[in-house]
Amino acid sequence: MAKMRTVDVAVAILALEGATEAFGLPGAAINPFYSAMRAHGGIRHTLARHVEGASHMADGYSRAKPGNIGICIGTSGPAGTDMITGLYAAWADSIPMLCITGQAPVAKLHKEDFQAVDIQTIAAPLTKMAMTVLEPAQVPGAFQKAFQLMRSGRPGPVLLDLPIDVQLAEIEWDPETYEPLAVERPAASRKQAEKALDMLLSAERPLIVAGGGVINANASEKLVELAEILQIPVIPTLMGWGAIPDDHPLMVGMVGLQTSHRYGNQTLLASDVVIGIGNRWANRHTGGLATYTQGRKFIHIDIEPTQIGRVFAPDLGITSDAGIALDRLLEVAKERKAAGDVANYSQWVNECRDRKATLQRKTNFDNMPIKPQRVYQEMNRAFGRDTTYVTTIGLSQIAAAQLLHVYGPRKWINAAQAGPLGWTGPAALGVVRAKPNETVVALSGDYDFQFMIEELAVGAQFKLPYIHVVVNNSYLGLIRQAQRGFEMDYHVSLAFENINSPETEGYGVDHVKVAEGLGCKAIRVKDPSQIYAALNDAKALIAEYSVPVVVEIILERVTNIAMGTEINNINEFEDLASCAADAPTALSPLRH
Repeated sequence: MAKMRTVDVAVAILALEGATEAFGLPGAAINPFYSAMRAHGGIRHTLARHVEGASHMADGYSRAKPGNIGICIGTSGPAGTDMITGLYAAWADSIPMLCITGQAPVAKLHKEDFQAVDIQTIAAPLTKMAMTVLEPAQVPGAFQKAFQLMRSGRPGPVLLDLPIDVQLAEIEWDPETYEPLAVERPAASRKQAEKALDMLLSAERPLIVAGGGVINANASEKLVELAEILQIPVIPTLMGWGAIPDDHPLMVGMVGLQTSHRYGNQTLLASDVVIGIGNRWANRHTGGLATYTQGRKFIHIDIEPTQIGRVFAPDLGITSDAGIALDRLLEVAKERKAAGDVANYSQWVNECRDRKATLQRKTNFDNMPIKPQRVYQEMNRAFGRDTTYVTTIGLSQIAAAQLLHVYGPRKWINAAQAGPLGWTGPAALGVVRAKPNETVVALSGDYDFQFMIEELAVGAQFKLPYIHVVVNNSYLGLIRQAQRGFEMDYHVSLAFENINSPETEGYGVDHVKVAEGLGCKAIRVKDPSQIYAALNDAKALIAEYSVPVVVEIILERVTNIAMGTEINNINEFEDLASCAADAPTALSPLRH
């Protein structure tokens, strides 16, 4: 046993729990914690420019590799409220993240002291636990419980609020006897796996829907093995994208109103039994439930029991960690295959492949200003299989999900449900911290990019190189497209004549100058034939300077990306006769 400050105990627990990557901003009420980090030396800290940015960095770090838990640290008052959007993004997508805030002294919490806010109550709906620690001796247990909760069941964030007098107090603590609490994960039974396979193998046109829970469970290889044993096609959700490589013969597209493929939607509509593993049946995936569910049965496996039946009632619901469920399913599937008790789905698989080969969207546009589809075609050419993409929301994200290719788990890092603008840049910095030797490519529209553009300076200061592709049409493009239903174009334009940068030609903000002023490199592209070269130049620049490199691509101002109101009613907008590189098979014409 040793007498230690509570903050020294807390930092020691972080190291013992394997959480050693922190992002944040010091301040008066959290300085004791920073002094403990400095003394301990085992926690690496990245100084953000905004606390919300720090929370997104921690979120990106957590998403990037299995087992990661990013830490976000800030002082009292507004630092905690700045973290709320970050907590929401992590909570919505089931991401473990630890937020630590300083607080006014315990005796002054009810006296409206300077920067004393009830952050515990504010954060409670968006966390698995939010706790203001009022007694010094509670600190070890609070941190121990935080890690158990973040890792157990459906993962998620925790906020611990530390009054400054609690931080400075001394307690008795023995680091040699500390043990992490057991992680709790529900497990599918053998009987449940047998029932699920009975339903699946009785189908004529079965499908597997792979959600983010498969990636959270680090179970992508198991998913692919199950699909291959049974020869059943797989549709990943947006959060599950990469669980099966895009070029795998059994990967048959994504489904949804926006972030989807034409062939994916049509395959779902042709199926008769669907097993969802680790997914939520999110509304952008399903669209109208009558259309989505009509004529097919559903099995739903999810780690959170209250998710079963939340959106619609499945024919069979199983509460289980996705990895454990896949273990059980594989065990039964291998036995049945060995006994010859599996169906032959070759005709169904070939039908799915034919749709994938022919129902492509056009990307090979030579228009000037540049059409966005061409950008993704060139990104696919320029970036290899090991590229990790980071993005959040907007037409840029929707087009990316329709047109980019992802080849592995955690290669698509996306704030999918919350979709906070400004998330992309700081999250990419967190991803680079987790994957320092990989190519990280962020993708933003101009508005997302402007939201937290100051965090580029963090990448310059700490040598965190990544490529940030900014598709600039100087519009809130997704909102402009949505306003078409109201026959308006109201306060969605970002364009103006920049008196300092006539070369922006009325597009407004000079992103190149801003990026360079923040210590980064930047390239502007206006000709579609130059996109590929610019992306390769960006790769050379990050190798030479180890800073973020912005590639701004000037788009046509008004662009509509395929989306619709139902998965059988997608407005494609563009002629879909694709270039030969995208679809060697001729496509049938579609109505506009």
